[in-house]
Amino acid sequence: MDGVPREPTVCRPQAHGSGSDGTLSNDAYDLVIHGGRVIDPESGRDEIADVAIRSGTIAAVGAIPAASGEKTLDASGKVVCPGFVDIHAHGQSVAADWMQAFDGVTTALELEVGVLPVAAWYDRQRAEGRALNHGVSVGWIFARKAVKAGIAPDPDLHPMEMMGQGADDEGGWSSAVASADEIARIQDILSAGLREGGIGIGIPHGYAPGAGVKEMTAVCGIAAQAGVPTFTHIPFMSNTDPQSSEEAYVRLIGYAAATGAHMHVCHLNSTSLHDIGRCRELLLNAQGKGLPITVEAYPYGTGSTVVSAAFFADPEFPKRTGSSYGSIELIHNRHQMRDRDDLLGARRADPGALVAWHFLDLERDDAHRDLLDLSVLYPGGAIASDAMPWVEPDGSLYRGADWPLPRRLSSHPRSAGTFSRFLGDYHRKRGKIGLTEAIEKCTIIPSRIIEGCVPQMRWKARLQEGCDADIAVFDPETVAERASFADMTAHAAGMDAVLVGGTPVILDGTLDTQARPGRAVRGGRRNDDS
Repeated sequence: MDGVPREPTVCRPQAHGSGSDGTLSNDAYDLVIHGGRVIDPESGRDEIADVAIRSGTIAAVGAIPAASGEKTLDASGKVVCPGFVDIHAHGQSVAADWMQAFDGVTTALELEVGVLPVAAWYDRQRAEGRALNHGVSVGWIFARKAVKAGIAPDPDLHPMEMMGQGADDEGGWSSAVASADEIARIQDILSAGLREGGIGIGIPHGYAPGAGVKEMTAVCGIAAQAGVPTFTHIPFMSNTDPQSSEEAYVRLIGYAAATGAHMHVCHLNSTSLHDIGRCRELLLNAQGKGLPITVEAYPYGTGSTVVSAAFFADPEFPKRTGSSYGSIELIHNRHQMRDRDDLLGARRADPGALVAWHFLDLERDDAHRDLLDLSVLYPGGAIASDAMPWVEPDGSLYRGADWPLPRRLSSHPRSAGTFSRFLGDYHRKRGKIGLTEAIEKCTIIPSRIIEGCVPQMRWKARLQEGCDADIAVFDPETVAERASFADMTAHAAGMDAVLVGGTPVILDGTLDTQARPGRAVRGGRRNDDS
């Protein structure tokens, strides 16, 4: 029950012969992965088998005889599965790609915030080269800043840097209702971004909570007409009325019903706070009535965003969220906020500075662990990292390509270990979910959220003949997150190989820092390498 209609997958046909014993013939494959436990959640395949790759696609799956001179990878004792699809990844750089590759990710998409202008962003990724497949939504909040405050989107800035622009609420872009003329102009910008290949519309409403229902229905109407999802950070995050998380989810459900738009819920765990039980029930009921709603979560009780986020400045923040200001710390120097005045000072000094918000105490409170489980194990929900960029000690974004990443850099541990943490904790350690179901939440479920408007994705997240050779090979006994707030640059453990389009980014546990096989994933396109 995830709100996404099911359609059969038909991958590209592959030509190969078969011997009398049922083995598949070898037709000069580029690489054969031998003897791993092949798990493909869509087809239900779970068996010891070989996987052959040719020209970037999966050429055969089965018993494949060894051939002289053939490139092989021994996957005995390992799991071989589709590479993970992260639909909520803010890093969007080569350094971020490398850390996510060790987490099993082969496709990293920036869909919650998005970008503007869309075409310029894709051009820049092509020019610089990427290790992972990548793509973006159209950034509603940047359209709003442009219309209400005259803040023109800058293609040279990272989306997280653009989020910090106008932190003083210039022009009322965050707090004020848009006029009918302003709404129309915002719609025009969003439509143009979709034509440029944006994957749906990113709606980080929590950063502009002043946007009213008329604007939201208009934006959702654009998405519904175009047949694309919205990726929504709800406007309110509070355990108390008015403007509670529950109220925000009722609105989101209403938008789906009233406009027909596919409403995707970003990070259910952090936006629901302590009211996850009731919010979860509301969403499940809405899905049960056939509304197009999908959900994601990440397995952490600590969130991360820019210090200028509107909800931090609310004078009622501690009462409404159950968190003290001491639960907020600057990531780049670990400065823990003392009070609201300290927070406001940090906003003025650097509105784009990244912070960690410890909204659940998983180490000392079992009830908080149970709350997190309700979102992470949401039926049919995707795992998505909300991975943050890597930043320097002065708070500026890291734009280098050193490996290993310099230990001076900072980010949220989820930027390095979300999927490994999920597999290692929820499956292996605590037995909360079976392995195939866990892999499903990392692969085919997130892919289905977008493949209705991104035909390329129908070749991904599947380990089947004819599909893209985006593959992860990992040790189920050792896969685990290693990063922490004390050691943020430690990459995840257990990932033996990660292939993107058949090209190894990681092989035998070693990163190839020269590999740039990542390709653009664009809305409305199929095989677009631009």
